[in-house]
Amino acid sequence: MIINGASNPIICHCFPTFLDSLALDWFSSLPVDSISRFQELTKQFEEQFATSSIYLHDSDYLFTIKHRQHKSLNDYITRFTKVAMSILNLHPEVHLHAIKSGLRLGKLQETIIVAKPKTLAEFCEKAKGQMKIKELLQVQKSEKNQNSKDDDEAQDNKKPLQLTPHYNS
Repeated sequence: MIINGASNPIICHCFPTFLDSLALDWFSSLPVDSISRFQELTKQFEEQFATSSIYLHDSDYLFTIKHRQHKSLNDYITRFTKVAMSILNLHPEVHLHAIKSGLRLGKLQETIIVAKPKTLAEFCEKAKGQMKIKELLQVQKSEKNQNSKDDDEAQDNKKPLQLTPHYNS
């Protein structure tokens, strides 16, 4: 409406149509004729609801996100990506440096040190490879455990060896 050149009184009267719950209650409690310009209304609204504003992280916050000891690589990348997506105009090099610096010591970090990925896509490729290796090891471990359980059950099912005498008398 401001772009279309609507007057201050019209903008002020239309403003509450975009409000609900507490904001609408606040607007309704304003004294009649206490606002003469939309700029006044904007200022009072911002002062009233300043603490309700959404806090947006900046790129510095990315360096506080760490790959925790008992969390999977997938969990780390998911948490990191959620925050990174909320940062406007995040520079790709900062993004890459931050995600690498949050890794805990392990195979992926060793791989990253050796491969030195130059882009986030290269990093993600290495991370996917590491996640596939981890999945494969878990599958092999569970198969090995299953096989050992089967062997134990097979031995439990065998009849115990009984010696019988060769002579009757």
